[in-house]
Amino acid sequence: MVGWALMGAVAVGVVWLVVAYNGLVALRNQVKNAWRQIDVQLKRRHDLIPNLVELAKDYMAYEQETLQRVIQARNSAVQASGPEQAIPAEGALTGALGRLFALMENYPDLKANQNVSRLMEELASTENRIAFSRQFYNDSVMAMNNAVQSFPMNLMAGTFHFGEATYFEVPETEREAPKVSLR
Repeated sequence: MVGWALMGAVAVGVVWLVVAYNGLVALRNQVKNAWRQIDVQLKRRHDLIPNLVELAKDYMAYEQETLQRVIQARNSAVQASGPEQAIPAEGALTGALGRLFALMENYPDLKANQNVSRLMEELASTENRIAFSRQFYNDSVMAMNNAVQSFPMNLMAGTFHFGEATYFEVPETEREAPKVSLR
């Protein structure tokens, strides 16, 4: 009788281990997939930026430094791999784009250009997609981190080297309230 109880307990333990391990694998894969969804949108953003800068060059002759910063930030973001490198690089790119968009307000002819207008709409749409993808990614990271940190899953996670994932946090430049002038 004790032998059957022991075998039953071992069987339940093995089933729990398999289910827990598979759950952690599923969460890790969800985080990876969510990052890949962001990556698709970031690629689209990276492809649009050189076209916008090229169109703006003719109008913004005195703003070459800003245009160069946008291109440098874009190049850094393109070269970044994985969330740990891409998150700060994308934050820098967002800041550089914000400065470019603010300067573009001073150039009515540039704003009136149909190609610039179309590219601005494409970028705005892409930024919205990035925001939604980032939200899904962070939700996936939270689920993964909750599983990795919670008892008794943390024992399984530590044993099989499942670690915490990195959140895609809002850069400080995006936290600042925009300055509005009604002059």
